[in-house]
Amino acid sequence: MLAYRIFADAQGKMNLSLKGGAGELLAVPQFTLAADTNAACASFSSAAAPADGEMLFIKFTEKAAETLMSRAGVRRRHEVSLVNDGPVTFWLQ
Repeated sequence: MLAYRIFADAQGKMNLSLKGGAGELLAVPQFTLAADTNAACASFSSAAAPADGEMLFIKFTEKAAETLMSRAGVRRRHEVSLVNDGPVTFWLQ
């Protein structure tokens, strides 16, 4: 993910990555994205247990910090707002 070239270079081409210093990474754990909403009641049975999810997130941020200048922290509550302002949207899984 850190090498994914999604930032514009001087010619306006998407040739720069986070690994190349083109931006910053904000990682926010959102474990409820694992919800199965095919039925009338959402199921979270495919999601990791909270402790496992937190451990995986911490490992992810530690790995990212090996490559990026990082200000990392893990918090239990998040309020994040996002405005997509760009020519494309990528959904990385």
